Amino acid sequence: MTTDSPLIHLRGVAKHYDVGPARVTALGGVDLDVAEGEFVVVLGPSGCGKTTLLNMIGALDTPTEGSIAVGGRDITGASRGELFGFRRRTVSFIFQSFNLFPGLTARENVEFGIDASGRRQRSEAPEVLADVGLGDRVDHFPHQLSGGEQQRVAIARALATDNPVLLADEPTGELDFRTGTQILELLRAEAGPGHAVLVVTHNREISRVADRVIELSSGSVVSDGPPEGGRVPISELHW
Repeated sequence: MTTDSPLIHLRGVAKHYDVGPARVTALGGVDLDVAEGEFVVVLGPSGCGKTTLLNMIGALDTPTEGSIAVGGRDITGASRGELFGFRRRTVSFIFQSFNLFPGLTARENVEFGIDASGRRQRSEAPEVLADVGLGDRVDHFPHQLSGGEQQRVAIARALATDNPVLLADEPTGELDFRTGTQILELLRAEAGPGHAVLVVTHNREISRVADRVIELSSGSVVSDGPPEGGRVPISELHW
């Protein structure tokens, strides 16, 4: 933690949907601060609001109520153009659905992320792919890769942007244990000065390596603190 100001600041953030005459609450009145250097796991079952929370922080969706500031910038009332620039230069995403460009190779998908943020050189794409174990797949298209390999390309693309906030939705979901722990090591390493990482998962075992665990239930925060029993090294995980 390098500053007293949180990198992520949410106050009273709620998201409601009107379904016919009924109002459905996906997220209800969440207060949350995340500091630089923190590796935070957001834990909870499907439908509890985890992905909605991530989408709010990353400006992929707008809150019905409340305010959101990221990197000291209030994005709640920002214009579409401002949010586009914010997403390019402030947040990196690892989507559960990968969201790779089918007509681009693994290298080109990572280069796209590099071009968006402008923080690395395109020549670094093969290096980042090697970091996630795909050094021999750089010129393969998504359809030539397994689901786990596609997920690793998506992770490499997010890591390559080197943006201050990294948001990951079930980043180990398609990976075997060995590869999953390697990816967690890379994600943990991203949580340093000027950076924060939020990982959404239903896997309670992964939460053991977090600095903080935020547990959601029915759209509300039910607990927020260090892992039960204290943080453990990634080498001690098993799932």
